[in-house]
Amino acid sequence: MANLNKVMLMGNLTRDPEVRYTPKGTAVAELGMAINRIYSAENGEKREETTFVDVTLWGRTAEIAGEYLKKGRPVFIEGRLQLDSWDDKQTGQKRSKLKVVGEAMQLIGSRGGGGEGGVAGGGGGESSGGAPQSRPASPAKQKPPADPDLEPEEDDIPF
Repeated sequence: MANLNKVMLMGNLTRDPEVRYTPKGTAVAELGMAINRIYSAENGEKREETTFVDVTLWGRTAEIAGEYLKKGRPVFIEGRLQLDSWDDKQTGQKRSKLKVVGEAMQLIGSRGGGGEGGVAGGGGGESSGGAPQSRPASPAKQKPPADPDLEPEEDDIPF
């Protein structure tokens, strides 16, 4: 059976990113995101619910998040789910938490909001050795190569 672990989130940061470095020098950023869902109840009343998600970024993506993201800033994260489990030192109980490991990040909003809407890809921690992986910009932002046969001559411009 095939497996797929893919998450795409768009929301606002609930706090400034916390950037740390591993002993080997790899950057790790912890983010908190709030994702809103607006829907209509059975009686037609509009309702809103908010889901809070913790996100971990690695490598160059973590550094970019620390540099450009601030509390309240909108961001798009693409990544995977990861379940962390541990023993609570105070109660001795087994604890677990589901979080997102971000593999790509896109800054949303205007430059005045702190970024230019660029895309950043990052490593996935131990599984990829924390090495940053770059991701090409979306095709809409890339300019296709010019075709000299299709380019109008300066004299052909009708104004």
